[in-house]
Amino acid sequence: MNERPKSRVRRADVRNPKSEGRSPGADGPTPDPPAGEPSAPARVAAERFARLVDVVAALRAPQGCPWDREQTFESLRPFVLEEAYEVLEAIDAGARDALCGEIGDFIFEGVLLAQLAAETGDFTVADSLQAIVDKLVRRHPHVFGTAARARSSQEVLGRWEESKARERQQSGAAGQSILGGVPRTLPALLRAYEMGSRAAAVNFDWQRAADVIAKIEEEVAELRAVVDDQAGDRVRLEEEMGDLLFAIANLSRKLGIEPEAALRRADDKFARRFTELERRFAARGQSLQGSTLDEMEAEWERIKCEERA
Repeated sequence: MNERPKSRVRRADVRNPKSEGRSPGADGPTPDPPAGEPSAPARVAAERFARLVDVVAALRAPQGCPWDREQTFESLRPFVLEEAYEVLEAIDAGARDALCGEIGDFIFEGVLLAQLAAETGDFTVADSLQAIVDKLVRRHPHVFGTAARARSSQEVLGRWEESKARERQQSGAAGQSILGGVPRTLPALLRAYEMGSRAAAVNFDWQRAADVIAKIEEEVAELRAVVDDQAGDRVRLEEEMGDLLFAIANLSRKLGIEPEAALRRADDKFARRFTELERRFAARGQSLQGSTLDEMEAEWERIKCEERA
């Protein structure tokens, strides 16, 4: 990414005519968060966030960076995804120093997108911040309002779905499914997990993890039947494989395991072991291509045993 300007620049005075007089929320005024002076960390964060907004505005200004000035909403899509996955990688690695920088990169992408929107008069980054503050306060009446304290996270999820249903009703989108807020662009396993979570919030769910395992066994049997069928119906194979993966994603949810994270760790484990397999065969002057499956499997088992020792 481009080097950031070092000198202080004046914040771009980009007004958004659409944001003036904006309604605070679909279900009426949003309660104010607790009154009082911002905490010291909040003041520091506000100052540094304002500096970032200034820097991004400077990069997009007529005398700014040619690369940043060329960016569009569409061209930034891969960068948003890349930064999101780099945040995940830092989390998975337990690398807190790296996570600090990756969060900054991720926030930068959001500010840059908001700057593009401000330039077209659609909204500003301040509108985005206000929107998320309003939503958090509105959907946590047990914290910021007069609702009874939630006794469990499951109860909170149920209240969220009720709140979102009221918002859809009042915004004229009453017929929209509770699954409507799950982006189709999510990785498929994560989308299955999220849809299962939304359905579970209204008690459409298996009672026990064992029930999902039974469903997985049922799906495996159906997939096996199609595989055994010599006709080789590719459409049916894809359907049955999808049903199996969907059930596995929901088992992960029931067990409290995020399936994308679990699969990433499995990918990393396979890559680590396979790379070691290659190294060992190369060390004795033997290629994998010239080795038998029995030889490779025997070495693979030794690698696994050594890792577990």
